[in-house]
Amino acid sequence: MSLDEKFDKVMARYDELRDTLAAGLTESGDFARLSKEYADLTPIAEAIAELKKGRAEAADLAEMISAMMGDASADPEMKAMAEEEFHVLTKRIPELERKVQISLLPKDEADEKNAILEVRAGTGGDEAALFAAELFEMYRRYAGLRGWRFEAMDVSETGIGGYKEATANITGRGVFARLKFESGVHRVQRVPATEAQGRIHTSAATVAVLPEAEEVDIHIDEKDLRIDVFRSSGPGGQSVNTTDSAVRITHLPTGLVVSQQDEKSQHKNKAKALKVLRSRLYDMERAAKDAVRAADRKNQVGSGDRSERIRTYNFPQGRVTDHRINLTLYKIDKVMAGEALDELVDALIAEDEAARLAELG
Repeated sequence: MSLDEKFDKVMARYDELRDTLAAGLTESGDFARLSKEYADLTPIAEAIAELKKGRAEAADLAEMISAMMGDASADPEMKAMAEEEFHVLTKRIPELERKVQISLLPKDEADEKNAILEVRAGTGGDEAALFAAELFEMYRRYAGLRGWRFEAMDVSETGIGGYKEATANITGRGVFARLKFESGVHRVQRVPATEAQGRIHTSAATVAVLPEAEEVDIHIDEKDLRIDVFRSSGPGGQSVNTTDSAVRITHLPTGLVVSQQDEKSQHKNKAKALKVLRSRLYDMERAAKDAVRAADRKNQVGSGDRSERIRTYNFPQGRVTDHRINLTLYKIDKVMAGEALDELVDALIAEDEAARLAELG
């Protein structure tokens, strides 16, 4: 099916939905479903209409210019204006075509979801834990700049300002769509504060970004869970409180284990742990489906595999390099402050869109 045929198919469905909804003859359940489909199609239909209008205007202008060419009495100023307008339109039409093509790409159903962020220290001992804490703060700042809510859920500190692991719930508009390419191994190269010789060390932290799953996305059977309660402990084993409020949930079918001890209430810790568990199970389901879909896919922005090295932060040279798209920014301070992270995110999204458009070919 050609692109124009796809456009016509979308417009026909859009018109059909508009007429059906205007007639008001649908059942209440169907009305909600059709209204959502109509709302989703509206920006696509508007983009197609804008493209068709641009093409029609360009064709009219081309005809007018052609006619003026053979007319000695044609107004030179009018001809110049028509040529200028034609030039502007011919530059704009490919942009409109790309906009429509992108809008027709299959949507990731998780893009509009909130996200669970998990950051873990990898190889590198104390330096890796310090870097994990800095990454966690980078995402906290980035969330603040985008107006998202960042709630730290569980943080396991090392006692010197580092994090062995930390989990956060990030809520807001399009959170997962912008953060999903952050999953993987983040490598840091720098001279550790504890290194007397001034040698550059390489260490790493692992980031996982999971779409927050609702109960309707993943049903968890109580009989598949083993729930243990224990006393919360802080860094160095210091007692946080004297009640058995910390919760550890083991999902028996998969062996996944989630612990939560930030809250003083056992009930709240259990609810938070279940939220993380549900999101991990949902992520596993998505990964399994993606593996099938990507089996023959040549171009993609990483696999989201947690073992895949995706980015290097080189502090002595002040650069951040994303290895998936070979993009290097010499503004490490702004990236770590969350301010320049959008430059990386936008480039990753653009690369993903380009790869998927190539597949549509």
